[in-house]
Amino acid sequence: MISYLQGKIILKREKFIILDVNNVGYQVFLSKKSTLNLPEIGQNLKLFCFQDVKEIALDLYGFLNYEELEFFEVLNDIRGIGPKVAIEIASLGPLDNLKDRILRQDETIFQSIPGIGQKRAMSIILELTGRINTFSKKKTSSGDAVEDTLVSLGFTKQQAKDALSRVPKDVKDPQERVKQALQSMK
Repeated sequence: MISYLQGKIILKREKFIILDVNNVGYQVFLSKKSTLNLPEIGQNLKLFCFQDVKEIALDLYGFLNYEELEFFEVLNDIRGIGPKVAIEIASLGPLDNLKDRILRQDETIFQSIPGIGQKRAMSIILELTGRINTFSKKKTSSGDAVEDTLVSLGFTKQQAKDALSRVPKDVKDPQERVKQALQSMK
């Protein structure tokens, strides 16, 4: 399972990029908002990924931060929401702001996403309300998101903790912490 990629952007389009990782080009779908915030072609990029395996396709969806990926996974599990809609919803804004608006049952939150009318918005909000509460509890009890990322990459919890203990305490950026933890495992 591909959970993280780091490489050079070689092509940018409205809904996807091609990322060169060690001379292998990966097509990674991104939200429209994320594509606007990307560096220029030829620059390096780090992405957390969701690999969607289907009978006829193998698609990668990329996220600039781990929290957006987690929220995407919650959205993608809702009946009637596919990964292309889930990625757009997950990128609508800061996660705490999205959660608050969903818990307030603000159906206008989805106005900018094509194909989601008022009825469908309310249906999504109703399904998400319970899941967001569960998701928030899981997140606070599961500990460090960077540790969870390392575990999702196939390392044991103990290996992840050991590697993170070797990362300097002043490194706060989650992506940089993952990178340094991985380097310390070599």
